[in-house]
Amino acid sequence: MTSTRSWALAGVVTGATGVAASQMVASLLSARESPLVAVAEGVVRATPGPLASQAIDVLGSAAKPLLVGVIVVALLVLFALAGWLWPRRTWASVLVWLGLGATGMVAVALRNGTAAAEVLPIVVGVTVWLVALQVFAVVLGRDSAVAAGPSDPSEPSVASAGPAAGRRGFLATVAAVGLLGACSGVTAQLLERRKAAVLDRRRLLRIPGVTQRTTPARARIGVPGVTPWRTANDDFYRIHTALAVPAIDPAEWRLRIHGMVEREIELSFDQLIARNIQESWVTLNCVSNEVGGSLIGNAWWSGVMTRDLLREAGPLPGADAVLQTSDDGWTCSTPLEAMTDDRGAMIAVAMNGEPLPLEHGFPARTLVPGLYGYTSACKWVVDLEVTRFSDVEAYWTARGWAEQAPVRLASRIDVPRPGAEVASGRVTVAGVAWHQTIGIAEVQVSVDGGAWTPGRIASPSTDSTWVQWAADVKVDAGDHVVRVRAVDRAGEVQTGVERDPLPNGASGWHEVSFTAVDEDPI
Repeated sequence: MTSTRSWALAGVVTGATGVAASQMVASLLSARESPLVAVAEGVVRATPGPLASQAIDVLGSAAKPLLVGVIVVALLVLFALAGWLWPRRTWASVLVWLGLGATGMVAVALRNGTAAAEVLPIVVGVTVWLVALQVFAVVLGRDSAVAAGPSDPSEPSVASAGPAAGRRGFLATVAAVGLLGACSGVTAQLLERRKAAVLDRRRLLRIPGVTQRTTPARARIGVPGVTPWRTANDDFYRIHTALAVPAIDPAEWRLRIHGMVEREIELSFDQLIARNIQESWVTLNCVSNEVGGSLIGNAWWSGVMTRDLLREAGPLPGADAVLQTSDDGWTCSTPLEAMTDDRGAMIAVAMNGEPLPLEHGFPARTLVPGLYGYTSACKWVVDLEVTRFSDVEAYWTARGWAEQAPVRLASRIDVPRPGAEVASGRVTVAGVAWHQTIGIAEVQVSVDGGAWTPGRIASPSTDSTWVQWAADVKVDAGDHVVRVRAVDRAGEVQTGVERDPLPNGASGWHEVSFTAVDEDPI
């Protein structure tokens, strides 16, 4: 059983056990994240902007799970290689294990520092790797001797039992090491108490001043199939770089406001929610949203206005930006003016009448109406540094995206669906349109390249949200293409020039192809 397959399997079992042990230690020490997650996060941050954007466009929310899967497969291959090398070139095998450990060490140090709670899990993992392979070496070496049989032919022969005994010894060792790994993994899962505790605290949290709202009647267009004006929390799009969603205890959360200010401010969560909670409907959208895409949502947000906090800090002359930092290290740079004017930028603590879901930034996040999320919406926000754009470079800006990115005027067709078959004659076309902080004045549709005709729009009470719209058109039987464009309250007409999302948002008219058929006479 000292075959290539045996040693490769030994490497895989050893590697998995070491990873499980490091996860267990990370959980015991309440490390910010396990080494495996830190490495995956490092891959995300090292990915060039265009490639990352393409992954988001093609894979959406499946991009991160797929990345983790690729990393796991790569690790299994390296584990098998290291196991195979051990009896042949032990020094090369040791280099593979140490290289993996060094990669984890660098990833953790770059993200979370070199505190013992962050580094010790890697040390334990590497130690488990090397010790486990030594155990396999002893067992497999002994099995080889047993399989060869006694050297003195006059002694009773047990050679026939040798291979079976060798297999039993090897499999017993695999089972023992695997059991250790399984126990470590189970223990690590049991030690995910922090997330469970945070979820419990969120469930029991009551924030004074937070209310629930339903969709105003005047905001509904009344056409079946149109995207709901209010987006449920579970349906709200999720785009972020965090592979492991931070689980932050509100009692431990702090917000620091500093930099080019007259006075620094640090707030606990209780101090934040003790301030004046204000609420508003705000539509957020991702810059990666393609024309006609779904990376957009509208919710009832509750929080503290950033203009009040920043005015209290007192920005110094020359400051024009706020560098926002998330608990996971992600950054975005936002115009200071946008966070201090009357558009309603806030540190949000609730979404649709309940504390923020963990994946949407619990316990606190920022949102700035009228700006794409990558320049303004910082989930799990912990730091606001008043600064200059010339002095900082935020996460996505460093990857080729524009430094500033106001939301583009846009519209989308929800009804009819692409490829739908409808009755000829009068057909209702409907959807949503948006230009946050400016508002929508009119929506127009064109069928088969014909003249633009106005539709009707619902009337929400704010310009910081999208609007539902509808238009009735007459079509004969056959294939048709309908396009939509919007006109905002400032008189701007949505451009038909097609642009990709990179570097500051997609543009163009959304169009849908459908087929009209004559109804059979009754």
